[in-house]
Amino acid sequence: MQVSIETTSGLQRVMTIGVPAAELEEKITTELKRISKGQKVNGFRKGKPLPPNVAKRMFGKQARYEAIYQQMQQSFFKAVQDEEIKLAGMPSFEPTVDEDGKDLEFKATFEVYPEITLADFSAIEVEQMSAEVTDKDLDTMVETLQKQNAQWEESEEAAADGDQVVIDFEGFVDGEAFEGGSATGYSLTLGSGSMIPGFEEGLVGAKAGEEKTLEVTFPEDYHKEELKGKPAQFKTKVATVKKAQLPELNEEFFKGFGVETADAAEFKAEIRKNMERELARALRNVTKQQVINGLVASNEVDVPASLIDQEIDRLRQQAVQQFGGGQQLDPSQLPAELFKDQAEKRVVIGLLMNAAIEANELTPSAEKVEELIEEVASTYQDPEEVRNYYANNPQQKSQVEALALEEQVVEKVLAAAKVSQTESTYEDVIRAANQPA
Repeated sequence: MQVSIETTSGLQRVMTIGVPAAELEEKITTELKRISKGQKVNGFRKGKPLPPNVAKRMFGKQARYEAIYQQMQQSFFKAVQDEEIKLAGMPSFEPTVDEDGKDLEFKATFEVYPEITLADFSAIEVEQMSAEVTDKDLDTMVETLQKQNAQWEESEEAAADGDQVVIDFEGFVDGEAFEGGSATGYSLTLGSGSMIPGFEEGLVGAKAGEEKTLEVTFPEDYHKEELKGKPAQFKTKVATVKKAQLPELNEEFFKGFGVETADAAEFKAEIRKNMERELARALRNVTKQQVINGLVASNEVDVPASLIDQEIDRLRQQAVQQFGGGQQLDPSQLPAELFKDQAEKRVVIGLLMNAAIEANELTPSAEKVEELIEEVASTYQDPEEVRNYYANNPQQKSQVEALALEEQVVEKVLAAAKVSQTESTYEDVIRAANQPA
């Protein structure tokens, strides 16, 4: 087998491979026997092998086509292994010499992984946040849990921020009603920010049965072009006002959160533990994201288009699953442009993380893997069951090992980077951790 490799542009390579005719003919013969076996042909007894000349006449083209495709695949991947090529994505094949009795020659076009030399980590700046769960944070969380489980009861009192109102409304711009600007029996929580600025605020103080005309202005970035920046009037009628009745802090309420106790102090202690776990995870994620951003900013990477395409397909699949499309929606119908930027960023991050792992010869730390598994196990009622699950599922454990490697990369970067500390609050850290990357 003769092999030559040419760099065409960037990461693209073209490999030309020559395969001896005798090697190809042997594969064609094998394929011809496979295809013709068991075929029913008039004039020949079923189950008996067809004479070679008959088999070749009837199935020769198909056998040659399939044998050539198999030969190209096998020869290419053997050449990739022999030449120690870091293949990124699948190749495309093009036979250039395909004639009976002649050596087969074909070209394989493919991309390779980029060679990455990482910039010095000392140029990366990281601002590490620090925070703790205070008694005030705990009280706020407990109150939030109560609000999430509140019962809404009709009230004759004036509506206040946080109350629910059921309203009928009709909107007008320049004295004309506009499409989508009216509703009947619409339930709205005041202060939720679900309506345009000024709408919810205008209903504070209203009582059941009251009618109000709200003077508001559509934001300049409103999603409907014809309404952007336009002043509008909404004629509204408040049908009912509902006030939240918070549940008592009792055994029944605690049980809803998996805490078997009648003691409010024990319940709050359990909630604090959960908040502290969440805070520790959030602090780690905020730092990790800054490290990743620093790596991306300080390193230029030539990205294989094939890897971006693969990531786009993964994002398409995730989008279909997330929105419940199932078998009704073909992921490939979603426009690639929707996912291209996110896919490219993911690929760049993956390439840089792998480069850092290789450059520092990192392997998953057993201690780090155990720590991550323990973090998950601590959130379950039976932690030992979770530990055993990972111990007996190599595939699941390998995912934890991949996370451990990422954590080890972060530690390597932090050891050399310019790191500053900033005091923050529980709420700010959680908010920062939940921001899109």
